[in-house]
Amino acid sequence: MDYEPQELEARWRDRWAEAGRYEADPDGEAEPTFITVPYPYPSGGMHIGHCRTYTVPDVYARYRRLQGDDVLFPIAWHVTGTPIIGAVERLKKGEEDQLSVLRDTYNVPEDTLEDLETPMGYARYFIENHYKSGMKQLGLSIDWRREFTTNDERYSKFITWQYERLKERGLLEKGLHPVKFCTDEENPVTTHDLLEGEEAEFQEYTLVKFESEVDGADTILPMATLRPETVRGVTNAYAHPDGEYVRATVDDETWVVSSAAVEKLRLQERDIEIREELSGADLIGETVTNPITGDEVLILPATFVDTDNATGVVMSVPAHSPDDYLALQEAKADDERMAEYGIDPADVADIEPIPILDIEDYGEIPAKTAVEDAGIESSDDPELEGVTADLYQAEFHQGIMHDDYGEFAGMTVENVREEFRAHYQDEGAFDEMYEFTEEVVCRCGGDVEVAKQDTWFLRYNDAEWTEKAHRVLDGIDTIPENTRDQYDHTIDWLNEWPCIRNYGLGTRLPWDEDFVIEPLSDSTIYMSYYTIAHRLDEIPPEDLDPEFFDALFYGEDAVDAPDERALELREEFEHWYPVDWRCSGNDLINNHLTFFQFHHGELFPEDKWPQGITIMGMGLLEGEAMSSSKGHVVLPSKAIDEYGADTVRFFLLNSAEPWQDYDWRDDLVGSTRDQLERFWSRAQEVIDFDIDEMVEITLEVEGEETTDVAIDEEARPDLEHIDRWLLSKLQSTIREATEAMEGFETRTASQAIFYSFEEHLKWYRRRADLDREGAQWTLREVLRTRLRLLAPFVPFMANELHEQLTGEPAEDADWPEPDPAFEDETVERRERLVEAVTDDIHDIVDVTGTDPDTVRVYVAADWKRDVFETVRERAERSSGDGASGDSREQGLDVGAIMGQVMEDPDLREKGDAVNDLVQDLVELVRERDADELAALADVDEQAVYADAGSFLESEFDATVEVYDEADPDAVDPDGKADSAVPFRPAIHLE
Repeated sequence: MDYEPQELEARWRDRWAEAGRYEADPDGEAEPTFITVPYPYPSGGMHIGHCRTYTVPDVYARYRRLQGDDVLFPIAWHVTGTPIIGAVERLKKGEEDQLSVLRDTYNVPEDTLEDLETPMGYARYFIENHYKSGMKQLGLSIDWRREFTTNDERYSKFITWQYERLKERGLLEKGLHPVKFCTDEENPVTTHDLLEGEEAEFQEYTLVKFESEVDGADTILPMATLRPETVRGVTNAYAHPDGEYVRATVDDETWVVSSAAVEKLRLQERDIEIREELSGADLIGETVTNPITGDEVLILPATFVDTDNATGVVMSVPAHSPDDYLALQEAKADDERMAEYGIDPADVADIEPIPILDIEDYGEIPAKTAVEDAGIESSDDPELEGVTADLYQAEFHQGIMHDDYGEFAGMTVENVREEFRAHYQDEGAFDEMYEFTEEVVCRCGGDVEVAKQDTWFLRYNDAEWTEKAHRVLDGIDTIPENTRDQYDHTIDWLNEWPCIRNYGLGTRLPWDEDFVIEPLSDSTIYMSYYTIAHRLDEIPPEDLDPEFFDALFYGEDAVDAPDERALELREEFEHWYPVDWRCSGNDLINNHLTFFQFHHGELFPEDKWPQGITIMGMGLLEGEAMSSSKGHVVLPSKAIDEYGADTVRFFLLNSAEPWQDYDWRDDLVGSTRDQLERFWSRAQEVIDFDIDEMVEITLEVEGEETTDVAIDEEARPDLEHIDRWLLSKLQSTIREATEAMEGFETRTASQAIFYSFEEHLKWYRRRADLDREGAQWTLREVLRTRLRLLAPFVPFMANELHEQLTGEPAEDADWPEPDPAFEDETVERRERLVEAVTDDIHDIVDVTGTDPDTVRVYVAADWKRDVFETVRERAERSSGDGASGDSREQGLDVGAIMGQVMEDPDLREKGDAVNDLVQDLVELVRERDADELAALADVDEQAVYADAGSFLESEFDATVEVYDEADPDAVDPDGKADSAVPFRPAIHLE
């Protein structure tokens, strides 16, 4: 049969669908395994970047089924929030970028666009035509009965229950809180609503209220800083000479700020009335008073000032900011520009940095030291950013405040900053303002700013709740393990989280239906909903009150009159819960995956807390980040049509471990397709073997009879050394793959099963007479085992070939276990010697350019084996139970070994030859572990090469002669024999 992936994959999809193959119902005897992945947000199509996120848990689900587990792997659709609404609005407005993405990237037919002009019409299109169809094409083993969307009426009842209970427990509060706010939609947004600036966080700036008198009225020029403790070091200020500014009443004070700052301050609950519009030039040359020191500060012109950031007026601390230091030097050197704005250059020349702290390894003016040591002379130097960050970090942790800081003197910045800030904020010299670290744009296209709103928020900073979240984390296996610290940090770092918005899809806040619960807040424990989602259709939504879910999740004692239907559903919940593995993106550690731990810790008993989290890296496309908006994506349907689903799966799983980033490259994907086709062809050759000894035997497992195709031990043909070598390699491959699968190391597992073992087979085909019955039996047994190992990765091909070979699909068999009868370290070591001597002969042939008629192999003499035993035994004694690696090294001390060897008078006579040999053998022993050395000790090296003689003669088309170097009859024309070392024979070509 030729390999036609599209045809065989379509056939298997139909078989799985007709049989309901992956519909998981509780099996009282099997161990349950519950695996979940974030439900997709269908605001656009599924692309290849999503595929690995869903395929990795599928591989693990298939693996656990082969292990005999009862596996649940469900999926649903996350439509909560505003991104879909924003996409619909852009579509209805006819925005060309949106239309281009829909038509050109996701191939939405022109006559279908109208169907996408409602939020759920839009969502349903991408659910059915992209995500669901793509997942089925990939062969994901999902229980489709349990799918739902997050605005389903019954799901909303479940979310209502959650929020009612959190409010009752005091973990929801209402208050003024900074939020990300879309100025177009006039609605709070979260990360998943953003088109740009997904990683941006808002920072709380301190506003230092510099004072001035304008037209006889007290005026404040507030300047934003993240380093309020540096206020005593301010020497000057900057404004953009062409910037737009205003004088305005802010609350009960008169402020001068940029025009762009006005709306930001309004959003942050400031009462603002503009009194006068100003240009930046109006501010240049004016002086303001430092509210802490009373010093007069000159405002200089600077085009680097961003009037869109904070207040648009910037204070300068050149002693401690490398940027400010260089800017001041450049201002001093530009007398013409200063004069242009009516500033006396002499006044600028008089400005000198004012140090406020001391720090080791820097001079009196730390910023000056930093730029000079780095060789930076211009504020445009790209190295400046790194130098600035290094100095800030050093000053924060090590900088000691000067005496003029009074009660704060002698303290580090780290211990001063917050207290210093609070002190002067209480005195009215400081204020506050929130600002983003970068530009943030909503998916609707609107600007996102920081706003203060009276909102409901989750109290993630509650001490008891935080402690519970840490306890949940303690019981979770985190893959990779180094992510544990990130979860711990996030648990401690999380503060109040605004959990509502003004509009959007989703569940209304139960006690205030003007608000909708936002997307990250309604997706914390939905995994529990999967356990009963397919059975809730039988129950009217109005019956799903909070008491129903109390009975379902907590049992009959949780309510006075439990609903019997809830108790019946509870049995299924109890069977599946807790979640065994949550597979998710690494970008969700700082929000969803940590919320997931908080909410489980609070709402479920400890025996229902999650057991494991595996994170996923990001995908690149031809070396660049994938982007739907730029059309830089590959659709799964296109890739599967071109290469086949098994190829797509195998490439995604083989290119990197799940938590690592991967790069989709067409040439490499094509290569993977070719490799699978070669595997198919080789498998067809094995399947065509005629083995009369194949019999059907019946096994009894736990009292039940099961039929399996196996080989009767008595009927098995005689196996040669090379057969046993391959079968031994097969057992170690099973062990390696199993260990890797337990840790979600899908690349390690698939590399061992496929690529590494292909190398073993390549050698086996060189070494073995494949027409022998024993070789045919071996290849068949190897294929049968490898197909079961490969079944989670390439399920279409593996099931098809296994059924051709044995009569049943691979997924109906078991995951292989190593057979001790075929594990043989000595056999493997013997064959490694044959491989090594073959490579050595090839190397000599290549270097000398000879075509030998005779190859002579000389095995080390017995006395050299005796020395090897001495070295090996010393290493073994030194590395006994509890011994360290240092002990083994001490045991391999060349001088000590020489002393022991020279006690033998026969060896003493050999002098330098023994010394050289000991050094060679110490290196040999260092490179090998104790098991390998013990196996080598039992090997008859001369017999190994003699047994391989016919292979070597065929390999080199030459006569092969094997001698013991001490054999007086050995033919040794060039005196090579005495250079033989145990397990590294001497070789002569003629």
